[in-house]
Amino acid sequence: MNDKVDKLVIFLAKRDGIDKLVKTFQYVSKLVHWRVETTHPDLAQRFKQWEVSSGLGHKAFRSGRFLTGFNAICRNPGSTPGFRVLAVLANAGEMVYFFFDHFLWLSRIGVIVAQLVTKMSFISAFGEALGYVSFIISDFIIIKRGIAVQRRLSLQSPGLNDSTTTEKDMETKESLKKIRADRVMRLMAVAANVADLVIALADMEPNPFCNHAVTLGISGLVSAWSGWYRNWPS
Repeated sequence: MNDKVDKLVIFLAKRDGIDKLVKTFQYVSKLVHWRVETTHPDLAQRFKQWEVSSGLGHKAFRSGRFLTGFNAICRNPGSTPGFRVLAVLANAGEMVYFFFDHFLWLSRIGVIVAQLVTKMSFISAFGEALGYVSFIISDFIIIKRGIAVQRRLSLQSPGLNDSTTTEKDMETKESLKKIRADRVMRLMAVAANVADLVIALADMEPNPFCNHAVTLGISGLVSAWSGWYRNWPS
């Protein structure tokens, strides 16, 4: 019990930990509002206020986060030219998203003119979508490479499942374990990015599917809980 509490404290001490918690509040309240809107209007209004408050607080909490993408671009990540291009696109898109999200937040709380909301929302969502698509492609490429390495290691060490294993087999097992763990984390990242891409598309090109409360609510929770899993202390 104490170990779980300690991990929760560590998780909530992180910027991303609070981010995922507030995002959970935002999209749970959105789903509850949709569910009780016709049957319990008063209760629905309370959850709507919780959703709006969480959404605005979520944006305020991410102030300055665009510098993370800028820093990643300056470091010129990626081991090959193709990965460098994907990394630059991904981080540039994320940087644009977080930067213009500041103006979107300020316009929604009335600090700057509300007429800017639509334009800022589109620019922010476009950068977000570009970043997510690039991250998804990069993760799938790395997952594919990991599967190829896993198969090669398995073929090179046929005695992995025997009762007697050599030191080399133990090293291979450890390598395979790391590959599987990395694949799980990347699949969680893909799930989060796909979910956030749906939310970005709802801002860029409103449509009945992406803008439905259930679609947005489920997408938001998938994003939040995938990030929760990835950031939870091991």
